[in-house]
Amino acid sequence: MAHQKEKLISIARRLLNHNLNGSTDQADNVMVKPVSDYTNGDLIKSEVSKIFYDHPVPIALSPELKENNSYKATKAIDTPVLVTRDKDGIVRAFINICKHRGAPVCPEGSGTKSKFNCMYHGWMYDNTGQLINIFKSDTFGDVDTSKIKLTELFCEERAGFIWVCLNPDIKYNLDEWMSGFDKELDDIDLKNWHLFRSIKLNGPRWKICWDGYLDGYHHHMVHPKTVGKNTIVNLIAHDTFGPHQRFAFGLKNINELSDIEEKDWEPENHLRLIHSVFPNSSISAIQNQHCLVSIVFPTPDLQGTITSQYILCLKEPKTNQEIKEAEEFAKLALVSIEDEDYPMNFMIQDSIDSKANTEFMFGKNEPIQQHYHNWIDKLTKKNIL
Repeated sequence: MAHQKEKLISIARRLLNHNLNGSTDQADNVMVKPVSDYTNGDLIKSEVSKIFYDHPVPIALSPELKENNSYKATKAIDTPVLVTRDKDGIVRAFINICKHRGAPVCPEGSGTKSKFNCMYHGWMYDNTGQLINIFKSDTFGDVDTSKIKLTELFCEERAGFIWVCLNPDIKYNLDEWMSGFDKELDDIDLKNWHLFRSIKLNGPRWKICWDGYLDGYHHHMVHPKTVGKNTIVNLIAHDTFGPHQRFAFGLKNINELSDIEEKDWEPENHLRLIHSVFPNSSISAIQNQHCLVSIVFPTPDLQGTITSQYILCLKEPKTNQEIKEAEEFAKLALVSIEDEDYPMNFMIQDSIDSKANTEFMFGKNEPIQQHYHNWIDKLTKKNIL
């Protein structure tokens, strides 16, 4: 893909120039945020409602529902969601709640089936959300099943993700929301990757957690033997697409490009590229045909997060060597998050009420977090960008 190669060369050129000059991409000023932005329960509840419910969020990967008549039942914050792919390959999303008396129509999990029985009384729905059978309908009474359907959510499949609005009253223009970022994601071609493994992790509160995903300033301290082993700390190339962001870290071999003609560059060997989907998804560590995707939602009480961590391979690993490489990548991804990032984040969370600080600072060299917090403020009307 010539376009992708040219883009990566451009990013590598920026990183190389920065490294040679001792510089990095920067914001205009230092940002100061009150610690209460992280601790005020009413504020956070309002922000989560406006950001996670009223805008499209990735809730699943296309490879999770690869086959027709497949499904995924999951929970996003306090909303049980059923995502289906029908016989024609069309993806839909519903609130996973029966119209009879509010029980789930499908237990959490994934698989292949086209009909769903309510777990309480056995009412049956098809994968377009339509009620198709009432158990013992001859004794239940007169009900027009054609007028009963699961509550449908805005849902669109694009760029390897399945996007959903958790607020059923909102129908969204995804083009407007993506601001061209879907074209960036298309270059990754996630929909055609093989899903090797997925796990769930318990993490710290939303903003503390996501600040970590956007941070390139801590690799030498928190990840000296994993992520930081090969990346140059405090060296980034940063680009924005509406609320979404693409950023790259320079690898420690970046200066080797100085001795190679640009037409012969293989830039993917000299940088680590991350795509950050606002407000809760990260595609990162694409190297050696492996990819880490994280989708993060606050817990219902907003006191923590649930991370869905996906390990994908460009093609299904079949040989012992391919499986070994995928396992090693999965272990690296898990260690860097579960054993390094999240413990640090939890330490911050455990002491955040200590009154040691009334404000947190984001330096000019932290433009990624600054952009994220600016968009939180914009979408919750704290200020206008």
